[in-house]
Amino acid sequence: LSQATIDEAVRRILRIKFRLGLFDHPYADESRERSVIFSPANRAAAREIAARSIVLLKNEHETLPVKKNVKSIAVVGPLADDQEDMLGSWTGDGQVADAVTLLAGIKSKLSSATKINYARGSDIGGDSAQGFDEAVRAARESDVVIVAVGESAAMSGEASSRSSLDLPGRQLDLVKALQATGKPVVVVLMNGRPLTINWIAENSPAILETWFAGTEAGNAIADVLFGDVNPGGKLPATFPRTVGQEPLYYNHMNTGRPPDANKKYTSKYLDVSWTPLFPFGYGLSYTQFRLSNLQTSAERIRADGRLTVSAEVENTGQRAGDEVVQLYIRDMVASVTRPVMELKGFQRVTLRAGEKRRLEFTLTPELLGFYNREMHFVVESGEFKLMLGTSSADEHQLSTTFEVVK
Repeated sequence: LSQATIDEAVRRILRIKFRLGLFDHPYADESRERSVIFSPANRAAAREIAARSIVLLKNEHETLPVKKNVKSIAVVGPLADDQEDMLGSWTGDGQVADAVTLLAGIKSKLSSATKINYARGSDIGGDSAQGFDEAVRAARESDVVIVAVGESAAMSGEASSRSSLDLPGRQLDLVKALQATGKPVVVVLMNGRPLTINWIAENSPAILETWFAGTEAGNAIADVLFGDVNPGGKLPATFPRTVGQEPLYYNHMNTGRPPDANKKYTSKYLDVSWTPLFPFGYGLSYTQFRLSNLQTSAERIRADGRLTVSAEVENTGQRAGDEVVQLYIRDMVASVTRPVMELKGFQRVTLRAGEKRRLEFTLTPELLGFYNREMHFVVESGEFKLMLGTSSADEHQLSTTFEVVK
């Protein structure tokens, strides 16, 4: 790097510090922290952002949303009333005392007419089942069970790798014990990485992936649990069935032997499906959506041209909600091996029940090209497959092809 490049990078940092007033006031201002940074408007924004990031992974029998007039509810799990782990690993010395836990969020959401039975149940790690009996008793005395399980904040982030993606400690055993009561169990995941949750996915009627949702975590999760917010988040990573599937990601290169259950010598496993548990881009809603009428502006474009892609998305359910429509492409033949699909755009749209809207995307040369073996950015001629869907899974997609010509 030249000295001029380094100087310009330093100037950018100094400009930001100057605009923030750090040269005039280099020390922390506690009064400003509470009145400005921790203002009601910023807390409301944090709550909204957290709620919009929550991913509904499963919802059988319309277990969610929980009715606010529920007579009794059990709130269980090592992360149900844990302020510190709401913030995640990248907050440094964050204000833990300001974090809203799931238990606190549920208490503020419900009236005094609802009995809330809380039990920690287990630690995040360790081998003790000492709290199981109390947790099971709370579940049996309740109409619905909310169990918060996952990882501690310290298990994620820099220098925090794990050899297993299973729930740490006895948490899965805790979920199984709660499930055995016969009460509807909603599993709330709090974690910083994809987890292997096969048993939960098969047996629990409802699953929410909430990540480390921040200061307003408990309020945001409660907003989703009780239907004030219809979840519309999508997975930014693939959830495997087992750690043995890793690395597992949607934009992998073609193996040359695509999986085929009826053929022996193809890329698959003997003991588990080759598909992920939950694919990249996946996420459900309390309503339903349908994509239709995929159209493109042309069947052929030049290498320096643009292609307009559009489709209709319709809310076919009974309540308003968000859908995230995702655009993927595949370069079918190229001088350098290309991924089986690449995300090239997405749009999040809010639709009323019964509402239909046409969404439009534009594919530019920058989105169609790649760096070749000479490290030159090129848009090569040939056939492209275009896929529009609500996740990266084939069954959720509309597709067509177009051609790039010289």
